[in-house]
Amino acid sequence: MKFADIRHHALSLPESTEAPHFNYTSFRVRGKIFATAPPEQKHVHIFLPEQEREAALPLAPEYLEKLLWGGKVVGLRVTISKAKPSLVKQLISKAWAGKAPKSLLTRI
Repeated sequence: MKFADIRHHALSLPESTEAPHFNYTSFRVRGKIFATAPPEQKHVHIFLPEQEREAALPLAPEYLEKLLWGGKVVGLRVTISKAKPSLVKQLISKAWAGKAPKSLLTRI
């Protein structure tokens, strides 16, 4: 998988935008971040609730790991080069849905 595929999918979701977040790029829906990527674009960070994270981790331990922020698990860190596109796109869509207003959920 390539970062361009992730970008394309994230920006295909209704009202998604890409904007800087410190030295990272971020994908947002109405200003709320659902994914970020560091400058080298070898990983993507997908912000999912605990139930979604825990369900995803055993599906692909070779490229998914818990993302820690300040000692707290806040999402998943994906190693892009090893990732299966269909799963990553599904996780990004779930993260988007978790941040999007209910009025947008019917548009995907």
